[in-house]
Amino acid sequence: MNTEKLLKKLNSVGKNTLMETLDIKFIEVDKNKVVATMPVTAKVHQPDGVLHGGATVALAETVGSYASFLSVDKDKQMVRGIEISANHLKSIREGLVIATARPIHKGRTTQLWEIRIVDEQDKLISLCKLTTIVLSKDNDAKT
Repeated sequence: MNTEKLLKKLNSVGKNTLMETLDIKFIEVDKNKVVATMPVTAKVHQPDGVLHGGATVALAETVGSYASFLSVDKDKQMVRGIEISANHLKSIREGLVIATARPIHKGRTTQLWEIRIVDEQDKLISLCKLTTIVLSKDNDAKT
């Protein structure tokens, strides 16, 4: 599948999900990287008017999970997030944040992804790590 079609598909599967609620949009994808954006508006703010860490983590898990999913045999395997950590380094009140997931480790059973979230000036907002597990679809009923 070409990149344009893949991006269109990734953006369409988020309908009626948290991804739609947060306005997460995939903008770039390749074998070792997935990039998405999220607008920083009042709906993702903490009460004091800055980006909520939970919204940031939701963006990171979305981008990292899709990156992990794209690296497995989709007919035979699926992925699930098993751990996520986030270091929030800078506040942001408005604009756009850009999340980029890149692999640290892609094993047969587990994967570790680094997700850097930056503002439009490329200043680091949050640094996240997501661990996923690769499961056989045959074991779906057991999970």
